[in-house]
Amino acid sequence: MDSRTKGKTVMEVGGDGVAVITLINPPVNSLSFDVLYNLKSNYEEALSRNDVKAIVITGAKGKFSGGFDISGFSEIQKGTMKEPKVGFISIDIITDLLEAARKPSVAAIDGLALGGGLELSMACHARISTPGAQLGLPELQLGVIPGFGGTQRLPRLVGLTKALEMILTSKPVRAEEGHSLGLIDAVVPSAELLTTARRWALDIVERRKPWITSLLKTDKLPPLGEAREILKFARGQTRKQAPNMKHPLMCLDALEMGIVSGPRVGLEKEAEVGSQVISLDTTKGLIHVFFSQRGTVKVPGVTDRGLMPRKIKKVAIIGGGLMGSGIATALILSNYPVILKEVNEKFLEAGIGRVKANLQSRVRKGSMSKEKFEKTMSLLKGSLDYESFRDVDMVIEAVIENISLKQQIFADLEKYCPQHCILASNTSTIDLNKIGERTKSQDRIVGAHFFSPAHVMPLLEIVRTNHTSAQVIVDLLDVGKKIKKTPVVVGNCTGFAVNRMFFPYTQAAMFLVERGADPYLIDSAVSKFGMPMGPFRLCDLVGFGVAIATATQFIENFPERTYKSMIIPLMQEDKRAGEATRKGFYLYDDKRKAKPDPELKKYIEKARSISGANVDPKLVKLSEKEIIEMTFFPVVNEACRVFAEGIAVKAADLDIAAIMGMGFPPYRGGIMFWADSIGSKYIYSRLDEWSKTYGDFFKPCAFLAERGSKGAPLSAPVEQARSRL
Repeated sequence: MDSRTKGKTVMEVGGDGVAVITLINPPVNSLSFDVLYNLKSNYEEALSRNDVKAIVITGAKGKFSGGFDISGFSEIQKGTMKEPKVGFISIDIITDLLEAARKPSVAAIDGLALGGGLELSMACHARISTPGAQLGLPELQLGVIPGFGGTQRLPRLVGLTKALEMILTSKPVRAEEGHSLGLIDAVVPSAELLTTARRWALDIVERRKPWITSLLKTDKLPPLGEAREILKFARGQTRKQAPNMKHPLMCLDALEMGIVSGPRVGLEKEAEVGSQVISLDTTKGLIHVFFSQRGTVKVPGVTDRGLMPRKIKKVAIIGGGLMGSGIATALILSNYPVILKEVNEKFLEAGIGRVKANLQSRVRKGSMSKEKFEKTMSLLKGSLDYESFRDVDMVIEAVIENISLKQQIFADLEKYCPQHCILASNTSTIDLNKIGERTKSQDRIVGAHFFSPAHVMPLLEIVRTNHTSAQVIVDLLDVGKKIKKTPVVVGNCTGFAVNRMFFPYTQAAMFLVERGADPYLIDSAVSKFGMPMGPFRLCDLVGFGVAIATATQFIENFPERTYKSMIIPLMQEDKRAGEATRKGFYLYDDKRKAKPDPELKKYIEKARSISGANVDPKLVKLSEKEIIEMTFFPVVNEACRVFAEGIAVKAADLDIAAIMGMGFPPYRGGIMFWADSIGSKYIYSRLDEWSKTYGDFFKPCAFLAERGSKGAPLSAPVEQARSRL
């Protein structure tokens, strides 16, 4: 394949008169412009040849197509490519050439047909699939809409309600469900796929099978009045669940236009909307996240050395608390045998019980069978000593944040574990050099920082010290992939990347409250911004013990820029510890539903008198925009320090860490991407102004001051920085 082209198609005409066109664009046969124009050329040739009776479209190497090549959208946003006429391709190639052809076509689907891949198959006159193939339209999660006729054909094939569910949730269905819905005509074994598809195509020619044009089907569409009610409900739900995003509603407009005014008008509306969504800020953010997430596994000086991951056959976990049991769950779910060690029988039983409860919730939800539950639980063994650690390939320590305890554990591990065993810590804040200082195994000590709950949260922060070997990082990247986590490799420091960036988040909120801002208004503004919850609700969720332990680390290590509030310690004195005690910043009922607590005022007033803070009339009346700026600009400031110090190699890694570790809204592109959308000059000027009024907590770091003075992007690569990696 020419290195300048992105994919191609090839056509072979058999003696039976069927032309088989194969999509080739590894790894998932995405529909680049080259592939689409090749397809058009092959198709026109097949239609002009007398020896061709019918056409089969398939994908190379067990995959039909993973959809439109999204790098095209990225190039448009960067201005390196003129806006492609995706709508033109949809109507000209997909509708007027393929679907309207005088020779029938059949899609032979193996592995997956997602996005544009499924849309291409829906324009064929039949679809044959292998078992378990994934079929879906995931475009909305990328900030775009189905642009190859998906908004028009899917409702006509599966019905309006199911089509809305598939489009709005971006969730695929398997081939078997697709068959029951009418999306797939037959499910056959992989070995029979092409033979069946060829025969089916010839049967259409001979009128033994129906010649169905998806776009003209109406039997599954509800009456107009009912359709409008269904769409009205869908719009209401979308506004509620994604209040800051426009493109799902624009997608619904295209879908409705086709039902009300006919499919051709609907296709034209889809093309119009498709070209409009590309320029939305939320789309730019989501596309940035798409590429950044895939880029986290590329680590300069580590993954470019040709190292192959070693096989991790057995893992040990020390500590069966919330984190340890969650990590154990994640590992056994991916078929890793696990030894869980605790200090006594009672704690061990509780730890194994937590793992069991995690899996049982899957059984209750129907996502795990009882047989699979038993098989998965059999991979977990309990232990009260280190004897069973003699053949483990990796140990993950997940005990409380106590340096001396962790140092003792790592000294013990060195005695009992084999020489090749990876020694990992799940610490969220403590410097790894301190943890491993009593050992001689510095090259195999690494941070494997999971986020709570560990079997649910998608991020794995891999922390590398100056001594950690590249091989250990490669091994851990492989484990991360196998347990379905997005790994981000960062350098070693207090708090690493995520907790280090976000330690000013809660502190800024405490600062505002002590000077007169309403904590519940802060939480509300932050939730509207797109975070899963505000800083005070988050404190309640993680618990005050964790909040104080973490804050102590930052006060010790960054005393010049931490804000020391007494609100949480004062509440803790009164046996308030957050959601677990049903009392924190909020009050909680039996169902853990939060409601404001009028008593909170007395703790705020007491903290204010201790710190000597005065109520500032300007901060009492903050707008939502000002709340967001005063809460998140200190986070941006610390993220700049992390980037400048080389704790992260790429600003995009910090974006992914913020989204997957702290729930920063993906459609804002991550913390650095969002900051650049506002502008370094503006952020610098606001922080500078606040630092003059309120002190060093807001003082812009040198990196931000330098880039802000020039108006330069904060995410531009750091020149000549000595990376901690």
